[in-house]
Amino acid sequence: MRAFRILAAVCLVAQFSHAQTKLFPSSTDVGDTPAKGNTEFNASTGEYRITGGGANIWGSADAFQFAWTKISGDVALTADVNFIGTGTVAHRKAALMIRQSLDASSPYADAALHGDGLTSLQFRPAEGAETQEVRSTLMALVRIRIERRGNNFMIFAGAPGEELKPTGPATVVLHDPVYAGLTVSSHQADVVETAVFTNVKLENLAPQSQARPRFNSKLAVYDLKTKTVRTVYRANEVFEAPNWSPDGKYLLINMAGKLLRISPDGANSQPEPVNIDSALRCNNDHNLSPDGKLIALSASTATSHGSQIYVAGADGSNLKMLVSRVPSYFHGWSPDSKYLAFVGQRNGVYNLFRVAAAGGDEERLTENSPYDDGPDYSPDGKWIYFNTNRSGKWEIWRMPSSGAGPHDSRAQRITNTELEDWFPHPSPDGKHLLIFSFPKGTKTHNDRVEGVQLRIMPMPGKKATAAAPETLITFFGGQGTINVNSWSPDSKRFAFVIYEPVTGESAK
Repeated sequence: MRAFRILAAVCLVAQFSHAQTKLFPSSTDVGDTPAKGNTEFNASTGEYRITGGGANIWGSADAFQFAWTKISGDVALTADVNFIGTGTVAHRKAALMIRQSLDASSPYADAALHGDGLTSLQFRPAEGAETQEVRSTLMALVRIRIERRGNNFMIFAGAPGEELKPTGPATVVLHDPVYAGLTVSSHQADVVETAVFTNVKLENLAPQSQARPRFNSKLAVYDLKTKTVRTVYRANEVFEAPNWSPDGKYLLINMAGKLLRISPDGANSQPEPVNIDSALRCNNDHNLSPDGKLIALSASTATSHGSQIYVAGADGSNLKMLVSRVPSYFHGWSPDSKYLAFVGQRNGVYNLFRVAAAGGDEERLTENSPYDDGPDYSPDGKWIYFNTNRSGKWEIWRMPSSGAGPHDSRAQRITNTELEDWFPHPSPDGKHLLIFSFPKGTKTHNDRVEGVQLRIMPMPGKKATAAAPETLITFFGGQGTINVNSWSPDSKRFAFVIYEPVTGESAK
């Protein structure tokens, strides 16, 4: 009898030693799911069998079955994923998801495996915003992973047992704790689909070493009609500040102190140098005149050190200094190509000025303000839009193009939100105002950070009132993303730069 009891005890211990921890103790349908979902967990194998309905995980609201837990900090979620059956819709989705809440419109990021084999990093950057996507080049793979480091998300995909290939990053600002788990959406609200998740692993990530930050750069074009982002060029170094040529044929950027031209349309475009005097070290404040004849640029030299303003022919010839006082930074052309608006530090204060393209003395446009920056003309030439901290935080204001002091009633506040707004750029057709916004509390534009936004609003009428712009995209950016006007001539697209922090061994 004693031997039997010992054998039974050994068997019981063996049974429990193989039991798997239930990582996701809760499950629910999220959003509108007429066909209800279900989650089953097999404690002996650790397998999750999830059945979900819902129209999609996409757009401004989601619908899916979610097995979840709450978690904080930097985390990674990994699993092998297989669909059951052929499915009703090719884009049924099984995903590893991290989201802010169980609301259908919640911000989130996920590693989504589609029924047709597509794997992508999907993300909604803000509550109720449209979902965006970065597609992996790999297809029909079943092991996927999502990593969260701060507000930066990456996904990885591959075959089980092989090295997983990365896709991303995407920036989504989420506040701890977050919901992390496994999802299935059928892509057709009145049916359900099933996927099985095995070898599931949820882990906290160790902090990354704090090396000096390095960045890769992506030159991107945003299409207003399709609300999509296309990468034109990528480099494993920093480049900055795209401008669109007036004829629409090329973009102008600066990299390593030089100006470069690059096609806006080719996925494999390569930059070509502009023949500017090699003694100049160009910074990110430059643009072509509206008539296409001149380039205005800000640059330093071995003797000046501080930024000065120059003009040259569109091909780089006939270089001429316009503003010798330092520091001075060009920002915008008047529509008739006769004036340049710029910001300069004079007596310890940054104010706005203009100078004739033909040469002459600088003319002051603002004074006695703590800090004015980023002047850009409206297409009709009547207004100059700029950013200022005269109210205590960074906002967009405008003034008549002839100038206005901080207490002049002709100066009008345009934005008044929690974010810090910089670098307003009116579209050439006069319909839109594009704004570059930093997270709340950001003091300057000199760093590159998570959670910056490009936002848009209708151009103000004769009497401006403070308004809340619409967020188009949230990403990792900052200095050099969109300092100067980057609208296409037809106002349908604009160019900007996304930065990718270099981490791990490659950052050393």
